Amino acid sequence: QVQLVESGGGLVDTGGSLRLSCAASGSFFSINKMSWYRQAPGKQRELVAAITSGGITNYADFVKGRFTISRDNAQNTTNLQMHSLSPEDTAVYYCNAEARKTVWSPAIFNYWGQGTQVTVSS
Repeated sequence: QVQLVESGGGLVDTGGSLRLSCAASGSFFSINKMSWYRQAPGKQRELVAAITSGGITNYADFVKGRFTISRDNAQNTTNLQMHSLSPEDTAVYYCNAEARKTVWSPAIFNYWGQGTQVTVSS
């Protein structure tokens, strides 16, 4: 099992910045991809950014140039640096990890954090 704990959310003014962090712990062999998703009230959860264990990143079009995802494989952590925030970025942000439980099985399991609220005031 993988436990994911997010931190760093809060209230910020339009144009401001926030840094979200996610730490993975528990019993697992490896974590392949770590991602950030968000869900605004009344909307579906959507991918914000993802990073593989090799450092390959993927961003949603609506955050390109504003958000940066990073990762520390040794610490099993990922960060999301957010700049130029707007009210449209207001949502609960979730950390996601795709992990292998053991070295003996290639099966990938999906884990979610509890989410952290980001609110951008206009």
